[in-house]
Amino acid sequence: MEWRDEGIILGTRKHGETSAILEVMTRAHGRHLGLVRGGRSRKQQPVLQPGNRVDLLWRARLDEHLGTFQAEAIEMNAARLMDSAIAVYGLQTMAAHLRLLPERDAHGALYETLAVMIAHLDDADAAGELVARFELLILDELGFGLDLSQCAATGSRQDLAYVSPKSGRAVSRAAGAPWHDKMLALPAFLQRSGPSADQAGLEDAFRLTGFFFSRHVYEPRGLEPPDARAGFLAALRRHHAAGKAIAGE
Repeated sequence: MEWRDEGIILGTRKHGETSAILEVMTRAHGRHLGLVRGGRSRKQQPVLQPGNRVDLLWRARLDEHLGTFQAEAIEMNAARLMDSAIAVYGLQTMAAHLRLLPERDAHGALYETLAVMIAHLDDADAAGELVARFELLILDELGFGLDLSQCAATGSRQDLAYVSPKSGRAVSRAAGAPWHDKMLALPAFLQRSGPSADQAGLEDAFRLTGFFFSRHVYEPRGLEPPDARAGFLAALRRHHAAGKAIAGE
């Protein structure tokens, strides 16, 4: 068995004295693991870092085997990302979300989105919005996508302010007013014509996605939310607090 594909490294772990098990998100073969012989060598270690984009050759005797990877660098992103706590935690969060999907299931749209995000993840002002949108995409790929296009009660596409915790559908401000204390806030930036995300909007967005991850994914599987997600949110808050301090607010 053999294939060649492009992948983005999600993580590695030691194997034996000199080798490593590489975890990648590939364009055509989904999230995939493989053994890299000599993966802990000085030559290989800089290549096998999270966030790097690599050309992969996978070989195994049988399809269900772990198999071996040969990896060659295409784009070295790790050093740039490691300079930012937001980028490091953001990448770890996305990797944790991708592990919720079945291994080796192709998700081409997720791969393309991940590649775009890695290019901008060290931009602290953009990272929060990017990761929030990635979480919505993961929920959709898991079969629990939210419908934020129109009001569940009236069909209106105007003044959408809430999301129903029961249906995962948007609700307009007027229709949701009687139950506003039971609704989840829908931040404006998640709507097609919405403005850029601010701190309050990001808090609402991650509260929204976190609610549906807990209800549909973590609790049924007996899982806890990834620690990296809490680290990412904390790093975002520090960034916004520092920005306010500089602005004298």
